[in-house]
Amino acid sequence: MKDTGVVRKIDELGRFTLPMELRRKMNIEVGDPLEVFVDEESIILRKYIASDIFTGNTEDLIEYQGKKISKKTIFELAQLVGLKMTEQF
Repeated sequence: MKDTGVVRKIDELGRFTLPMELRRKMNIEVGDPLEVFVDEESIILRKYIASDIFTGNTEDLIEYQGKKISKKTIFELAQLVGLKMTEQF
């Protein structure tokens, strides 16, 4: 982990400001979703990028019941259960 030298105080609602320099470096824009992870005694923030729940693929996604899945995975699952598909990826 790299030390940035940045220290911020948490306000009464548990918020803090992510410095502009870090937002620029990580390409984080206003309104971008962030994922929050905990690793032992560390809190890790990462820009959220939607991905296929099975493969992690980030291209050609479809949302189904709140989950993301790629068209390629749908095709592969259809083949797995014996369905004939005409479109291939």
